[in-house]
Amino acid sequence: MQLKDELEHTKSIIDENLSNLLMNKAGYQERIFESINYSLFTGGKRLRPILLLKSCEMFGGDYEDSIPFALAIEMIHTYSLIHDDLPAMDDDDFRRGKLTNHKIYGEAIAILSGDGLLNLAFETMINYTLKNSKTIEDYKRNVWAIDEISKYSGIFGMIGGQVVDLLSNEIDMDEDKLLFMYECKTAALIQASLVAGAILGGGNEDNIERMREFGLYLGLAYQIRDDILDREEDELINKATYLSFKNIDKAKKKVDELSRNAILLLDNYDNKKVNFFKELTYYLINRNY
Repeated sequence: MQLKDELEHTKSIIDENLSNLLMNKAGYQERIFESINYSLFTGGKRLRPILLLKSCEMFGGDYEDSIPFALAIEMIHTYSLIHDDLPAMDDDDFRRGKLTNHKIYGEAIAILSGDGLLNLAFETMINYTLKNSKTIEDYKRNVWAIDEISKYSGIFGMIGGQVVDLLSNEIDMDEDKLLFMYECKTAALIQASLVAGAILGGGNEDNIERMREFGLYLGLAYQIRDDILDREEDELINKATYLSFKNIDKAKKKVDELSRNAILLLDNYDNKKVNFFKELTYYLINRNY
């Protein structure tokens, strides 16, 4: 199966399961169901849950056993975008060509929708763990995956990166702080996806740490590639990016260096399924959108 076909196929699995989450849910609070569904289905690529499912598969796991965790990752990612777009943060009116959540449902419901998605993510993972852990090993691996996802989503991960981003105009921003922000805000959920997938798939400690490192390199390369693609727009608003400290040629070289390091980690495996991650790495760092 070609990479784009495989991405689309896996995305369709995720979309189907996401659509079932709040299907036919009614009640006095149904406005929040509408709001959550609006943001969950605004054209996202589902990159993070795809990484989780494919990482699980690479180490011998089954899609069915990791889907709740993949959905949780996407819910956490979506909550972060809803909150990021709020007037108190980035104050964006549009995302992926559509009005942002707070422009449709108001700030209060947008805040609660983000809160609801974060909580629902952990409800989904914990509920699956309690009902479907057949052995102590299953239970331990499910809880381990939840623990990794929680750490990467929190104040030492994604939220920590968002704080640095929010304060970037107030602090003396330098390259080290910028890369810390990218590691936390962008790479963290990519690492969470790959690490959780490896855990759920039965990977050993070496496998898990290798995927953790792979996720860091991939996440940083992905973000710097974004900076290159968005440079004109970012310059207009004086946004701190990698191009604030390096010229475009050096930025491109950095993307190449990070992606090479990522690929080298994958060379430890002769499993055919690792080819998906190699092809995806090349695809992401060479994309034009």
